[in-house]
Amino acid sequence: MKILFVGDIVGKPGRDAIKALLPGLKKEYALDFVIANAENSAGGSGITQKTADELFVSGVNVITSGDHIWKKAEIIELINREERIIRPVNFPAGVPGSGAGIFKVNNKKVGVINVNGRVFMEPLESPFTTTLAAAEKLSKETNIIIVDIHAEATSEKVALGWYLDGKVSAVMGTHTHIQTADERVLPQGTAYITDVGMVGPYDSVIGRRVKDVLDRFIFQLPVKFEVADSNIKLCGAVVDIDDKTGKAKSIVRVQKSLDE
Repeated sequence: MKILFVGDIVGKPGRDAIKALLPGLKKEYALDFVIANAENSAGGSGITQKTADELFVSGVNVITSGDHIWKKAEIIELINREERIIRPVNFPAGVPGSGAGIFKVNNKKVGVINVNGRVFMEPLESPFTTTLAAAEKLSKETNIIIVDIHAEATSEKVALGWYLDGKVSAVMGTHTHIQTADERVLPQGTAYITDVGMVGPYDSVIGRRVKDVLDRFIFQLPVKFEVADSNIKLCGAVVDIDDKTGKAKSIVRVQKSLDE
């Protein structure tokens, strides 16, 4: 089974890139399943019904999220009825939505887990114990399990990869919007990459207009961060998984420009 996982989709430029580039990627890599982190898909922060529907129509199978999941008020109702949108599993009990799910494709099942890191982020429950518990539950139905670790610190992501090696098919990082070059298959068969990168405008500071961010850094005054609109790229990674064992055979980084 070949699964594409793309990182943080930023605003309309990111959605446009998915719409334009995903069909070609599906053919090029013979993809079976597509997972997209879309917590920034609505105006650069949050998810709405409109942006989710746009991504699903474009070919995304499951949407993951992160610390910006609650930015749009309508997500509370949306996430309770749309099983294809998941939020971090380490939010406290009683929070709307689910942090993991099983999704059918071509008579097979794919498990997906979303989790937030805690280093330099909100102090949620342990990403280690909550993700392992979710993986053990999903493994009763499928051996193909993908984890989106939405975290700031590379050390925390790397540690989670080693912690879950052999227990899940892949651990793939999001949140920093910068694709890393450390993709590998760990010794026990888990594919790993610290960050798959961003889908959005790269003439920017992680998707926002350069001037807005510089003004914030230099003058320390409140500034609205507008989504940038040039040099739009799709970044992600394709994992090839043995559907009998659930082990990863390979992981390949993907970068495509909307202008190509």
